[in-house]
Amino acid sequence: MPRERGQVSVLIVGFAIILVLAVGVVVDSSSAYLQRQSLDNLADGAALAAADEVRGDPLYTGGLDERVPIDPEIAAQAVRAHLGRIDAYADHPGLRFEVSVRDQSVVVHVRAPLDLPITVGGITDTTVSATGSAAVIVEDPSSHAR
Repeated sequence: MPRERGQVSVLIVGFAIILVLAVGVVVDSSSAYLQRQSLDNLADGAALAAADEVRGDPLYTGGLDERVPIDPEIAAQAVRAHLGRIDAYADHPGLRFEVSVRDQSVVVHVRAPLDLPITVGGITDTTVSATGSAAVIVEDPSSHAR
């Protein structure tokens, strides 16, 4: 009869290592997903704040028949102010943003370093990014009076 002592120990240790790695992957991927969702919210809020800011005086003084170009610098200032107001830089250290204007909409792209709770496989230098946009639409108020 062959000796089979100790064979179960090797299987248990191997299974434990696989289980620990799987838990690490699940925790890290969940953290990355939540950080991505948070950046999505930041990008959307910043785009709305910028669109709200650029919708100001030039549109009303220029009249409704003309398309007033959106000033990218005013949009960037509004995004910077919004991110500072909500303390986004404390929540996402290393946060960066870019603002672009396309036709009559403001597009905000944010990115931040990914902070993983468990570093499995040596992934340490990764970023998460998100993009949000908001359209600047001006309607004639008299069309709602009916």
